[in-house]
Amino acid sequence: MTVEMIGPEAEALMDWAGLLAAFEAGHRLPRAEINDLFLYRGKDTLLNRAAWIDGLAQLVKVAVIMPDNPTRGLPTINGVVNLFDDQTGVLSALVDFHLVTKWKTAGDSLLAASRLARRDSRNILLVGAGNVARSMVQAYSSLFPEARFTVWNRSPAAALAMATDPRVTVADDLEAAVKSADIICTATMSKTPVVKGAWLQPGQHLDLIGAYTPHMREVDDEAMTRARVFVDSRATTIHHIGELRDPIASGAITEADVIADYYDLDKGGFARRSDDEITICKNGGGAHLDLMTAAYIQQVWRAR
Repeated sequence: MTVEMIGPEAEALMDWAGLLAAFEAGHRLPRAEINDLFLYRGKDTLLNRAAWIDGLAQLVKVAVIMPDNPTRGLPTINGVVNLFDDQTGVLSALVDFHLVTKWKTAGDSLLAASRLARRDSRNILLVGAGNVARSMVQAYSSLFPEARFTVWNRSPAAALAMATDPRVTVADDLEAAVKSADIICTATMSKTPVVKGAWLQPGQHLDLIGAYTPHMREVDDEAMTRARVFVDSRATTIHHIGELRDPIASGAITEADVIADYYDLDKGGFARRSDDEITICKNGGGAHLDLMTAAYIQQVWRAR
């Protein structure tokens, strides 16, 4: 079997609606087998993620996260995505790592917003001004075409760079920006909460993206207690990410307070109940979503 080399040029064939459809279809298949391996060297991380979905494919994604890389003129995260044939286990494709990561990460939170954010959401706050925040402008705009974006970042220069997009303005006061937003998307590398629960307003939806280790947080316990809490996958968040582990350990919430994940989409539980409730979805970005994304990319690539 010829191994397909699928590079960034495949992006021209993709759209957000197609990816969300692939996510929904993937969650109707047997539940994914998932495993993660983390290795650390100080603040550097080697993350090895594997997933197997019976009836779809197998995937191994290796990511190396080096927070100092921007000072070297290099991306913070690099890696490789290996996609294997479901029936034979033969390597079927090497898919561009950054393409898979961009669309998986943004599409993950876009799916949550499609079910949990109010339909009339227009004001979207991005906390963080890295590549993920830039991707979220594209993703949210596909669902909320009239949206206007505000970005807040600890380093104002990065936020100002994003404001070259006419849809984006820069916030100096994070608390005020949170209070006026319909959707709040956090995409930081923070180890301590940056968004306070006391700032939240009725009807808001929060997509939490950045915290991906047991030692990272983007919102405080009060935010978790004030909101109805959802996750993309219980298996990759509750016992693995500080955003869930810490408030469960403190007793602020329990595992039972996590209402639904994406395997509940067809059961009706993953949904907003009223216009005034606050919703939070923690984006854990598990390897099963990388697999669904890579398989979608391979599908559109083969159909070109």
